[in-house]
Amino acid sequence: MATSSPELIRNCRRCARELGIGDLVCSHCHALVHSEELERLAAEARELESKKDFRGARERWLSGLRLLPHDSKQASWIVQHARELDEVASRVQPPPAESSENKWAQRLGPVGPVAILLAKSKGLMAAVFKLKFLLSFVAFFGVYWSLYGWQFGLGFTLLILIHEMGHFIDIKRRGLPAEMPVFLPGLGAYVRWRALGVTLETRAAVSLAGPLAGLLASIVCGLLWWQTGNALWAALARASAFLNLLNLIPVWVLDGGQAALALSKMERMLLLTACIALWLLLRENLYFLVAIGAGYSAFFARDLPPHPSRMTLIYFASVLAGLGGLLHFLPGQGFGGN
Repeated sequence: MATSSPELIRNCRRCARELGIGDLVCSHCHALVHSEELERLAAEARELESKKDFRGARERWLSGLRLLPHDSKQASWIVQHARELDEVASRVQPPPAESSENKWAQRLGPVGPVAILLAKSKGLMAAVFKLKFLLSFVAFFGVYWSLYGWQFGLGFTLLILIHEMGHFIDIKRRGLPAEMPVFLPGLGAYVRWRALGVTLETRAAVSLAGPLAGLLASIVCGLLWWQTGNALWAALARASAFLNLLNLIPVWVLDGGQAALALSKMERMLLLTACIALWLLLRENLYFLVAIGAGYSAFFARDLPPHPSRMTLIYFASVLAGLGGLLHFLPGQGFGGN
């Protein structure tokens, strides 16, 4: 699962119309969704400029970019103004003196150098995030080890990691910032990233990259079962395919919900039709749940995009069909073949 969004505002403050998830501009009255927060940041930035704190003002202006469409005039102005402030700061504001660091080092005693090193070292901060990933990974593995044994527990945890790395790699290859996956024992995992300013098609592609990676990993497990006859591989393949298909239900918190945001009403109806056809063909009941989500998003949701996305529909339907086809040929029923 990939998570990304600014503070959620459900209704436009100007016209009171319901907003789509992740909207930065109201599609009805074209008002900025986060106008109040932007005004507050602008006031703080101007105050810092009046105090000749140009670097602080620059950072405050740039923090507003996450609340603006990347192609808006306001965003372009902020970027240009930030460059001007950077030039001014380089002329009139010398870099911070090291004496302040030494002062803090003296106050903190023997831990002072360590504190300064932690504050300045990006490598060490990255290590902290990696530690969070490793600890959550081990805890997740421990839960499934206790439930199903260490072999299935380790295999299943690695399959979830492959799903999340599908998101992570797709985000990174687009040059966007992302954190390593975090596991929630008994619930799942997520990758946190900055989706501000990207198109709905890009968000959809990132969301579908996880289930696609999960499909490929499930196919590998299925082939290993086919070659060896070991039921463990079949159980892992089914568990992975089952959860990835479940994750494609078009509701907000799941990958399918994020991907559906890029689909027009007609495309959501086509997705609904595809789910019903796959349900009748493959007899996998999860398709019925996906169809319910697709039907709701087509007829009741108001978060329709300004433009259709045929490639997202093809991508979505292809992963759906691949996961269902794999489940159809694997032995057993439900999660893990139970």
